[in-house]
Amino acid sequence: MLNNMTEGEPLKLILPFMVPLLIGNVFQQLYNIADVVIVGRTIGVEALAAVGAVTPLFMMTMVLTIGLSNGCTVVTGQRYGAGDMDGMRRSIGTCTVLSVLFTLFIMLVFHLIIDPALMLMNIPPELLADSKAYVMIIVDGLFAMMGYNLLSGIMRSLGDSKTPLYFLIVSSVVNIALALIFILYLGWGVPGSAIALVIAQAISVILCLIYIYKRFPQLHLQRRDINLDWQEIWTHLRMGLPMAVQFSVLGMGIIILQSVCNKFGGQQIAGFTAATRVEQMALQPMISSGIAMAVFTAQNYGARRFDRIREAVRKCSLLSLGFSVFAAACMFFFSENIIGVFLENPGEEVMQAAHMYILYTVPIYFFLGQIFIYRNACQGMGIGLVPMLAGTIELVMRSGAAIYLGDVYGYKGACLASPISWTCCAIFVFGAYHYFIKLLEQQYKK
Repeated sequence: MLNNMTEGEPLKLILPFMVPLLIGNVFQQLYNIADVVIVGRTIGVEALAAVGAVTPLFMMTMVLTIGLSNGCTVVTGQRYGAGDMDGMRRSIGTCTVLSVLFTLFIMLVFHLIIDPALMLMNIPPELLADSKAYVMIIVDGLFAMMGYNLLSGIMRSLGDSKTPLYFLIVSSVVNIALALIFILYLGWGVPGSAIALVIAQAISVILCLIYIYKRFPQLHLQRRDINLDWQEIWTHLRMGLPMAVQFSVLGMGIIILQSVCNKFGGQQIAGFTAATRVEQMALQPMISSGIAMAVFTAQNYGARRFDRIREAVRKCSLLSLGFSVFAAACMFFFSENIIGVFLENPGEEVMQAAHMYILYTVPIYFFLGQIFIYRNACQGMGIGLVPMLAGTIELVMRSGAAIYLGDVYGYKGACLASPISWTCCAIFVFGAYHYFIKLLEQQYKK
């Protein structure tokens, strides 16, 4: 099931790797979309708004775990590409230790800051109890989320994108079934949706562990592989922390944008929530191509094949352009029909709020697609500074635009924040990629 990407036509290697990844990412989104659809259609607009109002905090926990695990497993992929199997196992052991410590730290921080964080997000008082219950259940179950992201990240770094997909499909089905049971039959309301999510993620972790134990003997760790060697820890933190910071910075930007939207009332919150959920699904091909680019780049960087990296980036950039045009067309022409899935009887105000956000964002999908390609290529080459700076640019531009334009133009102004940040970030990562790959080529020629 492992896949060496240092030989052969790049696109023929990336596309078969990307397709299972894309399907897996779609099912990953089903976790959130299923919760929102079930909550919105069975409990109502206020319940949907309660989940939507606090979603950026939930997303913050998710992106932090994804950022650290993806960053650290770049080292795993580089060592696999270089043929260093002992180093690869040491990398997996270090990733595991760091992930456990990082998860404990995130859980502690969230327990300390949750009340002031909810106040700063301008959540309406009638939504506060459900919002807090939802996000704290997710935080208390964070080990399940981190476990899946770490194990799937390890398998993907070695070229296996199919196995995590199978387990994700199973857990997605379990999530939907449990959410229906907990909400409709047990009457647990919004908290029931969060409990279903945590249980489903825990099942995916168990399935990954069983499969790795039975089918991947080269990944079995010995005591010597789990060694707190400070040089080894720093090698992984040098990649993992910038990615975690980058993802957290992006999360902060989304939190600020959501807090601005929360000031406009429950109808706008519900419309914004539905629109962003549909958008996340539409963007999955671009996100998947970016993740595949990171794995391909990491392996070829380990083999010092910069020519293959350049070729893959060029072709994936064109591929992402096609994805962005297709996604924008689908969102523009079919968004109202899709948004109607989230609520039994969506009001006109909710639909207008959702459609306005989509109308302003779809023309800029091209820039967003290029961000995934160039940022992940830099990540795969071990340049952790670029993703972190890219995230900072997105934070500054999105937050500044949301606060200023939200005050001046209301909800319409807040909808412009993301397109502005995507455009600025895309320009930065494009220039950074070309600068650093040229620098690395010159360095390794000497």
